[in-house]
Amino acid sequence: MELTVTGRHINITDPIRSYAQQKTEKLPRYFDRVRDVEVIVAHHDNIKLAVEMIVHVNNHHDPFVASATHEDLYACIDEVTDKMERQLHDYKEKLRNH
Repeated sequence: MELTVTGRHINITDPIRSYAQQKTEKLPRYFDRVRDVEVIVAHHDNIKLAVEMIVHVNNHHDPFVASATHEDLYACIDEVTDKMERQLHDYKEKLRNH
């Protein structure tokens, strides 16, 4: 699984990159065909931060996308990871029940 962390109007430091990597390493538990993950951190307004996570999966045409906004960057990464885990789990259940 390949991870790309990109910052828009914000510098991505090593602690931010390692925290995002730590959180995204759990995604293959929910769906084992995760190919690559892209995390985009953007600074909106003066206070709000937005994180968008794009996950590409083998044998699926469209990527899974989740986004969240929060004042705290780490809370925002947590929230977007939870949303992505839910999407992958639901997709896996859909495949299994089909």
